[in-house]
Amino acid sequence: MIGAAKHKAFIFGLLLLPALVLSACVQSAIQQPLQQPKVALVLGAGASRGFAHIGVLKILESNRVTVDMIIGTSAGSFVGSLYAYGYNAFQIQKMALSLEKANIADFTVPDNGFIKGERLEEYINTLTQNTPLEKMKTPFYAVATNIQNGQEVVFGRGNTGTAVRASCAIPGIFRPVVIDNRMYVDGGVVSPVAIDAARRLGADIVIAVDISADIDTRQPEGTVETILQAIGIMHSKLSAIQLAKANVVIRPRVGRIGASDFDKRHEAIIEGEKAAIEALPAIHDLLVKRRAAAGQSADSVSR
Repeated sequence: MIGAAKHKAFIFGLLLLPALVLSACVQSAIQQPLQQPKVALVLGAGASRGFAHIGVLKILESNRVTVDMIIGTSAGSFVGSLYAYGYNAFQIQKMALSLEKANIADFTVPDNGFIKGERLEEYINTLTQNTPLEKMKTPFYAVATNIQNGQEVVFGRGNTGTAVRASCAIPGIFRPVVIDNRMYVDGGVVSPVAIDAARRLGADIVIAVDISADIDTRQPEGTVETILQAIGIMHSKLSAIQLAKANVVIRPRVGRIGASDFDKRHEAIIEGEKAAIEALPAIHDLLVKRRAAAGQSADSVSR
C-alpha cells in the first residue's frame, strides 16, 4: 500500500511539474521591467553654426524629450559636454551669448595650427568642474579623428576638456591634440554626424542634428574662412552617408551663417529652435510607437 501511494505521488508530481515551470516563467516575465528603447542625441560638426544645437536642446527640453546618451562631434561635442554635465539648455544659452573668442581661442605663432586649444580645454573643464567623461550626468561621447591612421575615435572616458578639444581641433586652425602618444584632430574629418557610433553604443533611436547640409554660398574672405568653408563642404558630403541611418534628422537652416560668424550665435540658436519645432511631431510619434512596441512585446511574453 505504501509503495502504491509513493508511486501515485511520483506520477502526480510529474504531471504537475510543467505547470509549476510555466507559472514560474510567467511570474518572472511579469516581474521584469519593460525595456524602453535607448535614445541617442547626435550633435554634428559645424564650427560657429554649432550654436544651433542650443536651440534644439531648448525645444527638446521644454517638450520633455529625454535622451539616454549624447554623442558630439566638434561644435557638437562642445555643447553636448555641457548639457551632459547637467546644465539646462537655457543656462547654456546664457553662457553662449556671453562667450568671447578670448575665452576659448589662444592664438599663437602658426605651427600646425595657430590656435593652441588649451584655453578651450580649460574652459570646458572649469564649467564641468573637471568631471571626467565617464561620470557625466548623461552618458556623453566626444568624436575625434586619429590623424595618423584616419580612424574615428570615440572618447567615453578620461578628461572631458581634452576630449572636446581634440574633437574641435579643426585642421589648419587648431593644433592637433596628443593623447597617449596619438595625435587627434576634429572628428568631422571622418564623422561629422556620428550616427554609426551611436548605434555601436547601443542606441535604438537616433535623433541627429545636422548643421552641415545648408552650405554657405558666399565667397570666403581670408584664410580662416576659406579653410572653414572647405571643411563645411566636406562635412556636408560625408554627413549624407550616415544620416540615412538616423530615425529623425533635425536640420537648422544656418546656410547664411558662416562657420566663423561668431557674432551670429543668436541667429543660429533661433534656427535650431525652429528646426526642432518642425521635427517634434516625428520625434513624438517615433517615441510613442517604439515604447508601445516595447510594452506589447513584454505583455506577449507575460501572457
